Amino acid sequence: MFAETTSRPDLGQLRHFLVSEREKTVSDAEWKFRMRGYGYHVKRVKGGVMVARIPKNEILGCIKM
Repeated sequence: MFAETTSRPDLGQLRHFLVSEREKTVSDAEWKFRMRGYGYHVKRVKGGVMVARIPKNEILGCIKM
């Protein structure tokens, strides 16, 4: 879905996508695996998650969750 969009997705839309995908999974590990399938690397940090685009690991931003 988002992996084929413009170079800088809107963080609001990306947050909505991440939350909706997290609701479909039973664990953080499964969620991170799904996000890698969409082309995103998700890492939990204090206060939210840091999202980067794979394969260059280009950081898109930190999203509160």
